[in-house]
Amino acid sequence: MLRRWSDGDLSARDVLMSQVYDELRALARRALSREQNANTLQPTALVHELYVRLIGQSAVDIRDRGHFFAVSATVMRHILVDHARARQAQRRGGGAIQVEMKDAIASTNPDMDILAIDQALARLEALDARKARVVEMKFFAGLTEHEIAGVLNVGRATVERDWAFAKSWLQIQMESHRSGPL
Repeated sequence: MLRRWSDGDLSARDVLMSQVYDELRALARRALSREQNANTLQPTALVHELYVRLIGQSAVDIRDRGHFFAVSATVMRHILVDHARARQAQRRGGGAIQVEMKDAIASTNPDMDILAIDQALARLEALDARKARVVEMKFFAGLTEHEIAGVLNVGRATVERDWAFAKSWLQIQMESHRSGPL
């Protein structure tokens, strides 16, 4: 289905999306469970927005299942950041979405601002794009090190090293955010 969609078969895209819908909802639930106020965006709405953004792509180049979920994680990250910005603008600058990064980036304060995370990930991407992708796939898509290694075409040990570095680096960034401007 992925190959057919990549070749321009839109019916394959629709069949694929119906086949992975439940998995995407589970991924959305995981991403939203980190939100302090999860009632503002529901998993179904997040998946539907993901679908709208994916079908808006004129051409897709998705290699395999892992890559599809990695792309989905990236799109979900952007949706959540857009949603946080809209909520923040609506409140005139106050109270951005807070997320808890369970089992991810260790912190003394588990509630973190998704906008600050996005900014920190952008800085990490400028420093090392692969490490930022590892965080994105692990945190937003819940992919395993083995799956991430397949998507990035690197060894699992490389992913583990990237993840260890990224966790430490992001923890420092988030601590710095809490104590002052980023």
